[in-house]
Amino acid sequence: MYKIKTVSLIGLGAIGTYLATRLCSAGGCTFRVIAGGERASRIERDGIVANGKRFDFRVTRPDEDTGYADLAIVIPKFMGLRQSLADMKNQIGPETLILAPLNGVDAEDIVAEYYPKENILPSLMMVSSVRHGNESVFDPATAFIQFGEAVNHELSPRVAAIKELFEGCGINVRIPEDMARAKWMKFMINVSENQSSAVLGIPYKAWMGGSDSADFVREKLAREVIAIAQAKGINLTEEDLVKRRARLAKVRPQNRTSTLQDIEAGRHTEVDIFAGAVMRMGRELGVPTPYNELFWHMIKVIEQRNDGEFDI
Repeated sequence: MYKIKTVSLIGLGAIGTYLATRLCSAGGCTFRVIAGGERASRIERDGIVANGKRFDFRVTRPDEDTGYADLAIVIPKFMGLRQSLADMKNQIGPETLILAPLNGVDAEDIVAEYYPKENILPSLMMVSSVRHGNESVFDPATAFIQFGEAVNHELSPRVAAIKELFEGCGINVRIPEDMARAKWMKFMINVSENQSSAVLGIPYKAWMGGSDSADFVREKLAREVIAIAQAKGINLTEEDLVKRRARLAKVRPQNRTSTLQDIEAGRHTEVDIFAGAVMRMGRELGVPTPYNELFWHMIKVIEQRNDGEFDI
């Protein structure tokens, strides 16, 4: 029987903050935040603020020999994934379970280049968060994590153990029957909402009956994801797009997607794992992806502008 007694987490962005601020209070469980260099010093000095409350974590450096964790959670921005996996080498042993609920659909394949594939449970996270520096604001009632085996007709012992831990410290859990379908649903949301909001500069309110044109753009991007999913044999359909329209009504209207927040902060975005991945898979499968190709180029130009390449 699995029992999770030690959890190590790397990456204190929006998702990491939601999880860490709950896992740090898990009874009977040792919780570690892994970070090195200036980032470790900053976390120790400034803490992490979630919904107005400060949290202070004991930071474990990557080179510390602490013994292996029972559960490793790897959630940096996608661009930092490989460095984070290297930094976790002292935390992940032969029996460590691994969750990597990053955006995109390629993260677990990269994790499997470093650690045993059989230890990795597919996962994804849904949380609408507004972030400034070390402060995050989100609605914990609507945030949730999904994970499991590839197929979950019933809970395996290791899925049940993680579920018990998470629910015991207030983390909302959903176990989809079909993890591939769940991950592609999240991918469709990221590709359509993150990218269109970033280029158009709009919050979620624009999709809540405010603009048919905003819906048009979002859904054109989404339908290219649906076409690729179907070519791969994944059960994603137009009906999922219809259901998403209703679920958007539950998001705080003023919230902004993470990609829009990256643009506003002058950071590079995850466009390569959104439109970039759609374009790559479209070429491989013979599925046209003109809308994502256009948005990939538009976001790249915005990044170049933010980098000062067009200063006169």
